[in-house]
Amino acid sequence: MSESIVLSMKDISKTFPGVKALSHVDFTLRKGEIHALMGENGAGKSTLIKVLTGVHEFENGTIHIDGISEAIVNKSPQDAQSRGISTVYQEVNLCPNLTVAENLFIGHEPRKLGMIDWRTMNKKSAELLESLGIEVVPARLLSECSIATQQMIAIARAVNMKCKVLILDEPTSSLDDDEVEKLFVLMRRLRDEGVGIIFVTHFLEQVYAVCDRITVLRNGELVGEFKTKELPRFQLVAKMMGKDFDDLADIKSGHKMMEDGEPVIEAEGLGHKGTIRPFDITVHKGEVIGLSGLLGSGRSELVRAIYGADKADSGTLKVKGKEVKIKSPLDAMKLGMAYLPEDRKKDGILADLSVRENIIIALQAKRGMFHPMSRKEMNEAADKYIEMLQIKTASRETPIKSLSGGNQQKVIIGRWLLTNPEYLILDEPTRGIDIGTKTEIQKLVLDLAEQGMAVTFISSEVEEMLRTCSKMGILRDGRKVGELSGNELSQDGIMKAIAGGDSNE
Repeated sequence: MSESIVLSMKDISKTFPGVKALSHVDFTLRKGEIHALMGENGAGKSTLIKVLTGVHEFENGTIHIDGISEAIVNKSPQDAQSRGISTVYQEVNLCPNLTVAENLFIGHEPRKLGMIDWRTMNKKSAELLESLGIEVVPARLLSECSIATQQMIAIARAVNMKCKVLILDEPTSSLDDDEVEKLFVLMRRLRDEGVGIIFVTHFLEQVYAVCDRITVLRNGELVGEFKTKELPRFQLVAKMMGKDFDDLADIKSGHKMMEDGEPVIEAEGLGHKGTIRPFDITVHKGEVIGLSGLLGSGRSELVRAIYGADKADSGTLKVKGKEVKIKSPLDAMKLGMAYLPEDRKKDGILADLSVRENIIIALQAKRGMFHPMSRKEMNEAADKYIEMLQIKTASRETPIKSLSGGNQQKVIIGRWLLTNPEYLILDEPTRGIDIGTKTEIQKLVLDLAEQGMAVTFISSEVEEMLRTCSKMGILRDGRKVGELSGNELSQDGIMKAIAGGDSNE
């Protein structure tokens, strides 16, 4: 592997209104290396790539390419491409209605007498594809190729454009294991030919399978650059998740957890192709079971398979001992389940409706259109949860969009509590809200468990999980890989389980 530097980014800062997305970040890519760019959601990975490729301007810092002393500023992705920087995204940005050859040469087709020279284009395409080990006929329509093949054709196009720096942004998210291995073969081949590859991914195993170096970002700042073979997985996870643990009092004290509650949810071999591998999980009455893992590990996908938001295509599910088939979230609601989704703006609040309407909508859906709630019932329900959850709102008729994020989250929790569920799924219920409201929600979860509710709690914050959960399911790369309870429930135990092995691995 060559040590000559093909790309150097120094002291890069980028601010969006109210958010410091990047703060004095350095990144170095060498010729002929595969370099992983790692970090949790909001770490700054995408912003750094967009600054490099001319999608975003940046306030300060310098970018140098291929050892040239003069700093560059890319004004657009086309600018970046002309300097030998190409990006292949998770969603392939090629033209499905054109052939493979047309996609490879789009914008710079070989011509003869002013016309496209189809024979030469197909011949050159065949030679390029063969040199990269991509088995596809140049005259085939791109839309007829698999996603994996389309990814490889996008990479071949970048190679055809003489790229020096190839950015692969989450290219493996939609691929199966065999397709990933084929992509790795191609990546290694390009590395050996001297191309510098930036690999943005959240799959730990893939990083250790194919990458020479790792750069870790957290909260828009550089944590460090490391040689892959010198950074154990456990340490990588710790660097990504951070050691900034707050010292809030242990709120579990004073709450008596229910012992040996009956099983409410029993999933066996449940899975959904393309999102979560078949898993087993049991959630008992009065239990708070947490799901932990890095971004993309499959936490949300697991609960979506239980709830029917993604219809399971394998395995069995029992609710209170009885096997059930859940075809839709409404089926789940009727079986006593409630689900607060991760993205409250997209999947949770109905922005133009009032606090009252947002609270009663799930119960009304559960009852059906032929059993409408009276206005008196609606008002009483809204007032009950506004008071119980201490929702700060001018009135029950205030539009929910005018509330703070934390109060919007409380409205959605009120919505699901009104349905009187026996099993409550909370996916990132405290993300983006202030520390006081966070603690209130954590205490509420423990109160509900004490009253006998079964709860599944998902959070990216390890310390929050340790304060609220009686058991933890650990996920990695779309698989449930273990469960922790009792003395195993520690920051150290969780990080080792996420990393997959002991601290020396």
